[in-house]
Amino acid sequence: MSTLSTFIKRLRDIMRNDAGVNGDAQRIEQIAWMLFLKVYDSKEEDWELDEDDYQSIIPDDCRWFFWAHDDKIGRVMTGDKLLEYVNNKVFPTLKTLPVTANTPIRKAIVQSVFQDANNYMKDGVLLRQVINVIDELDLNDYEEVHAFGEIYETLLHELQSAGSSGEFYTPRAVTQFMAKMIKPRIGETMADLACGTGGFITSWLNELEPQIQTTDDQEKYARCIYGIEKKQFPYILCVTNLLLHGIDEPNVTHGNALTIHNLLDFTEDESFDVLLMNPPYGGNEKNDVKNYFPADLASSETADLFLDVMMYRLKPGGRAAVVLPDGFLFGTDNAKLNIKKKLLTEFNLHTVVRLPGSVFSPYTSITTNILFFDRTGPTQETWFYRLDMPEGYKHFSKTKPMLLTHFAPVMDWWENRREIAVDGFDKAKKYTAAQLSDELGYNLDQCGFPHEEEEILDPMDLILRYQEERASLNAEIDRVLADITAILGGSKA
Repeated sequence: MSTLSTFIKRLRDIMRNDAGVNGDAQRIEQIAWMLFLKVYDSKEEDWELDEDDYQSIIPDDCRWFFWAHDDKIGRVMTGDKLLEYVNNKVFPTLKTLPVTANTPIRKAIVQSVFQDANNYMKDGVLLRQVINVIDELDLNDYEEVHAFGEIYETLLHELQSAGSSGEFYTPRAVTQFMAKMIKPRIGETMADLACGTGGFITSWLNELEPQIQTTDDQEKYARCIYGIEKKQFPYILCVTNLLLHGIDEPNVTHGNALTIHNLLDFTEDESFDVLLMNPPYGGNEKNDVKNYFPADLASSETADLFLDVMMYRLKPGGRAAVVLPDGFLFGTDNAKLNIKKKLLTEFNLHTVVRLPGSVFSPYTSITTNILFFDRTGPTQETWFYRLDMPEGYKHFSKTKPMLLTHFAPVMDWWENRREIAVDGFDKAKKYTAAQLSDELGYNLDQCGFPHEEEEILDPMDLILRYQEERASLNAEIDRVLADITAILGGSKA
């Protein structure tokens, strides 16, 4: 246990001496592919015991036990020999493993994981030291696997301060809250279409696990999830995360959910009972990505496009929860208005939870919200609830992150909803669909934070906020001018 408690620190201290690894982001990325191979090696030991005819997709001379494990009899590779073997044998082999449409997922993931992975280390002696620390993990010991699961969670949390990699990590309090409120059931399928490191998937599985009663339940549990992730690094972390959670066939794809095919071409077979997501926002997709979407829904905002896909991939009767920035709520450009109109007329947007600022700090200071909707018919009414900063907190941080207990007020309110006003400002309020559409013009910016202190945003967050507000204002001006033009044109006639 002492080894586990200092695991990340030991690895980081060794790699700081290697000239090839620059910064925490690369250090964690370096750890990621080695951890995957170690975890996969442990899984293969189990599969070989359970299946008489099990055949690894990895050639023996590239498996962890052959080149990485130290058998303590002086045959282990190190220095330049190890470095050359990893760079010229292991990586080329794993990147080109023979994979076809018929290859089982648990085998195909190896090639997917190494497709764009890199070995950054340039010192073979230091590489050997890192490998030895990772090889100390006993992943056949249940207690140690459980403890390592917590350490792995710490590793994922480190992403928040590792440059832009923080975009792939959603605080566990948020994923746990959303999974609890969505109420998983055995037999349902669940997907995250921009799954990052797998936080929503594992939170879903953790909520679902206590319901397992039979072997049939266990089989459904093991095959109920689907994920897709565009970036290689979080994809590796996600697959490893799921293997650690006992999912031997992680149905996670390395790709872009926005460009699988035209939005209108999704079929019932490609839809899910539940969707949980925190899509990237403020991102820039290539212009041709919009070609996959109907013109009226083709927003320039990445998060809007993911919401489009969610609506088209949710089964009738299905449930969804998604994190979106404030810009979506108050946005009035044509695409946002059309998306919100579709959400209210074809889906039941029953709850919007306004999150306090700094939930995603230090990655972003943009204020976010959780939208809960289902496909049971058009929206009749929508509840808004403002979750205030907990007492004693001015903001969340790496050392004082948001915790699941901070969601207690909204969880208590959830089952016994009532309108709440504090100091004359709405904290919880119900609106009819007609009010939201006809009276408010699809402005979902309700029950906001009335006493926000002036905050200094990161420059990119500030630019993003200005862009959202400018786009909204420009759209409003264009609409007013169009109305005036129509009136003038009508008077001439």
